[in-house]
Amino acid sequence: MAFEWPVRIYWEDTDAGGIVFYANYLKFFERARTEWLRSFGIGQHNIREQTGGMFVVTGADLRYHRPARLDDELIVTASVSEIGRASLTIGQKALLKPSQTDQASNAPTLLCEASIRIGWVDAATMRPSRIPGILLEQLSS
Repeated sequence: MAFEWPVRIYWEDTDAGGIVFYANYLKFFERARTEWLRSFGIGQHNIREQTGGMFVVTGADLRYHRPARLDDELIVTASVSEIGRASLTIGQKALLKPSQTDQASNAPTLLCEASIRIGWVDAATMRPSRIPGILLEQLSS
């Protein structure tokens, strides 16, 4: 089951045409991944302090389907699609939340989907390292 994080679209998220600037989906996905980790009791600052390591994005593959616009309400999801010793691949989606007034459609509309690969690195050297076992246990449950 995917973690869900609500996002509202503000002026600062849009371009001159009034639609969400394409790179802002990366920000939405980053926030959802951070909140997803928090849902496990994992704060990124705390894990860095406790383990000396941290997650970094090593790859991102996005596909845009439809635009989001000013004042839209989105649901941004995050779920693990692959677990390795030193990296995770997170599947993410930005979905347009169904309108309360639109009774015809109860399903969210897919706007953007991504596959984000995050790697674990030693914070001091920035070299790849194994994800601590306790973190892997939490994230794979």
